[in-house]
Parts: sequence; structure tokens; C-alpha cells
Amino acid sequence: MNVVLTRGVLFVHSAPAVMCPHIESSIAGVMDQRTSLQWTAQPAAPNVLRTEYLWHGPAGTGARLASALRGWANVRYEVTEEPSAGVDGSRWSHTPELGIFHAVTDVHGNIMVSEDRIRYAYEAGKGEPAAVYQELSLALGEAWDEELEPFRHAAAGAPVRWLHHVG
Repeated sequence: MNVVLTRGVLFVHSAPAVMCPHIESSIAGVMDQRTSLQWTAQPAAPNVLRTEYLWHGPAGTGARLASALRGWANVRYEVTEEPSAGVDGSRWSHTPELGIFHAVTDVHGNIMVSEDRIRYAYEAGKGEPAAVYQELSLALGEAWDEELEPFRHAAAGAPVRWLHHVG
């Protein structure tokens, strides 16, 4: 059986310091290797830290990472998984207030909304433009983006680490 490899990034946008060892332990459990992350202050919020973890592994690793951190109070994170042979890319976003959001992404990171989801937006909106807009906004994860955007910008000066190509 051929294992399809891919890569991605886990962005922990904000976590209380007390949660950092637990986050590292959860990542280690998914990746089956010890994890030691470089945590820095998150300028967008007091008393929380942020980090990034670049990973490579079998397709589906992003889902396992997102699930391992899901539901933790006061932790904001995003996980991306690049598309690979026969597997779509994905993005998971989590905030304490909104919970978790998942979207399929293309090779450029754009969210792909399925035909069925668009049809549902029209049907649920019953022809009312505001209701259709609300359903499409939900399908695109706009509420998660709005909540996470200040934390993303605060990390703009963070060091960038590059992954090596995964075969």
C-alpha cells in the first residue's frame, strides 16, 4: 500500500502558557515523535503565546492534528494540509467561541465550496439575498476568519521556516 505524503502548518494563534505543554504532547502523539516548539508572546492578546509547527506526513495528518486540539478552552488555532496525489487540501480553524470549521482547499489555498453546499444556501435562503449570503458566509468560514485575523496579523513578524519537499 502506497502512503500519500503531504505537508502543512499548524498555527497556534493563542494559548495560555499552561496549555503549551499539553499542545506539544498532543502534537507529539499525532506525529509519533517528540515535539518542542518555540513559543512567543501573542501581541494581539495579553497573557497568551503563539507558535507555528511545520509538519509532513501521510495525508490526513492535518485532520488528526485539528482533532487532537479540538475543543480546548482559550486556544485558537488553524491547521492547513496541502493537496497531494488524489487528496484535496484542507484547512481547519478553531476558536473557543465558534468551535471548529473545516474547508476543502485548492492548490492555492482557496476554499472550495461544493455544488451541493451552494444549492443548500439557495434552498435554505428561500430566495432572500440576506439569507443566501448568510449561508455562503458560513460555508466560507467568514466568522472564523474575522475572529482569527487580528491574531494572524500580530504574527506577521514571526520567523518563517521552510519545509523541504515531501516526495
